Amino acid sequence: MALYRKEEKQFDFIMKSLLAGGVAGMCSKTAVAPLDRIKILLQAHSGHYKHFGVFSGLKEIIKHEKFFALYKGNFAQMIRIFPYAATQYTSFEIYKKYLGNILGKNSHIDKLFAGSCAGVTAVTLTYPLDTIRARLAFQVAGEHIYTGIIHTAVSIFRDEGGFTALYRGFWPTIIGMIPYAGFSFYAFEYFKYFCMKYAPKYFCNDCSRNTGGLVLTIPAKLLCGGIAGAVAQSFSYPLDVTRRRMQLAMLNPATHKYGSGMISTIKLIYLENGIVKGLYRGMSINYLRAIPMVAVSFTTYEFIKQILNLDTGIKISG
Repeated sequence: MALYRKEEKQFDFIMKSLLAGGVAGMCSKTAVAPLDRIKILLQAHSGHYKHFGVFSGLKEIIKHEKFFALYKGNFAQMIRIFPYAATQYTSFEIYKKYLGNILGKNSHIDKLFAGSCAGVTAVTLTYPLDTIRARLAFQVAGEHIYTGIIHTAVSIFRDEGGFTALYRGFWPTIIGMIPYAGFSFYAFEYFKYFCMKYAPKYFCNDCSRNTGGLVLTIPAKLLCGGIAGAVAQSFSYPLDVTRRRMQLAMLNPATHKYGSGMISTIKLIYLENGIVKGLYRGMSINYLRAIPMVAVSFTTYEFIKQILNLDTGIKISG
């Protein structure tokens, strides 16, 4: 009976974590969907928008394609992001618990490794949906190739080499995800701990009756999440650019050269456009989108965990 109750409790925790993670991902991605689309257009040098900046590009999208074009590809994003974020957050909790027992719960290194493992797990399971979403978001009004998610998937599978075509750009994504997810979770957990230990009066609520310890206030969660997003993106952005160029390479004969492999694509981007205008192209917009996106994601996740009576409180020893 005790074993049954333990398994039931674990199942309940996993299901609630999946729900909290999925909703958090959907909220965060919808919040920055317009910035996500202009980022893709700038990264892959869209013929219509490559001469625009971030804000002028957003204005041009509204002018040329109407307001809701800012959210083009967002439905595909929602289908991808719910399982992605649900898997990432839940696997982070599982990996953190397992690695914490090995490395020690106060080392913080377990959060770094757990975040990286969680990111790799989530990407591996949902990557084809990211490729589909990027194709849909890259389309410009009047020049549509794909009519929807299923048509995009079938077209890529049929015309570009089967199932492996849906995973084009997978390796730079995985390599980039290791520092991105690792530093995202590590930085958030570290700054959360820092706020609770050194400034609980300003950043925390005492919820010991409900959770067994302190929890960050919503503004504090947003602050910690924003810093975590900035730190993570700084390390991983060049590989994100590489991934996008590979995902979109087959849309135009002139860009087919970017689809041959990760190393060759990185070299081409560097030789043709350099570091700032090539490997870090669109970085300013990425900060604008990544900081609020990660902030909203972590904040929503922890807020929903509290609503679902999951233990998010932390006891800080002197």
